[in-house]
Amino acid sequence: MVVGDALTHLKSLPDGIVQCCVTSPPYYGLRDYGTGKWEGGTDPTCDHGVQRWDGPKQTQGAQSGHASKADRLARRQCASCGAHRVDDQLGLEETPHEYIARLVEIFREVRRVLRDDGTLWLNLGDSYANDGKWGGSTSGKHAGALHGDTKVGRGKRRTGFKAKELMMIPARAAIALQDDGWYLRSDIVWAKGNPMPESVKDRPTRSHEYVFLLAKSERYFYDTEAVKEVAAEGGHRNRRSVWGINPKPYKGAHFAVMPEELARLCILAGSKPGDMVLDPFSGSGTTLAVARLLGRSYLGIELNPEYVPLINERVRVTSEYRDGRDTFDFMQTLPQE
Repeated sequence: MVVGDALTHLKSLPDGIVQCCVTSPPYYGLRDYGTGKWEGGTDPTCDHGVQRWDGPKQTQGAQSGHASKADRLARRQCASCGAHRVDDQLGLEETPHEYIARLVEIFREVRRVLRDDGTLWLNLGDSYANDGKWGGSTSGKHAGALHGDTKVGRGKRRTGFKAKELMMIPARAAIALQDDGWYLRSDIVWAKGNPMPESVKDRPTRSHEYVFLLAKSERYFYDTEAVKEVAAEGGHRNRRSVWGINPKPYKGAHFAVMPEELARLCILAGSKPGDMVLDPFSGSGTTLAVARLLGRSYLGIELNPEYVPLINERVRVTSEYRDGRDTFDFMQTLPQE
């Protein structure tokens, strides 16, 4: 487990040491991970939040001298003192095109460190454009239930899309990765049985995300037997491309995490016991803990050092409770707040 920027650490790794990568990068425009800082400027006492970044018109918060957190996150330069915001985190780019370009660059390095028969299992969710609309620092009444104290900062951005338009980020990212040399083998639909409610009345509530199976080469390792599913007649069949997996709240993390079952299926299909599993966006450590449970070695990269104790605890628990089972419920073993 290493702490720091994913791209930087990936570039330091040798070629061909990883069998599969299972990861869920930060989604575009969703939340701030608290890793940014302001550098330079003419006034060291400036709070960088007095004026809006995009013109003379000020928000109510800016007029009172306290711009919203989302306002400050959206700026690249402080309008008051000229300081620049420096942040290595993914997901807060000004446009979706910048975000996807960074994804391509990062996963180009992932492809390099994969074995020739290696695979990438990439979970991505979509988001809506809000050009012309100010999302604020809470971004909806359900943000607290989903993210706890680390609410989303869906600030105003110049996405280039019409307001309210679904941006199709996963599809665009998958095509960009395909264009960069990946073999796109499957667009798996993660169907959520208990999705977060949405206060919308002009479209269906979204209840799915995507997991893309991408391969480094035309021929790659895929263990079809390990992930067969039970058919209606009681036999076993090749796993289908729609996976019904309910999200699980994880109180220790205070934000939505990848379900263990989702990580388990990807790891079982993409690796053998003893293989190396990589997650360059480790977050709460689900991929690493499940890899340990299934007898794989693991390599995790995480930008935010505050998540490291949580990751270490989850891996420790799996090490202590590992008994050969194929499923494991972290909620029953980790202390809850």
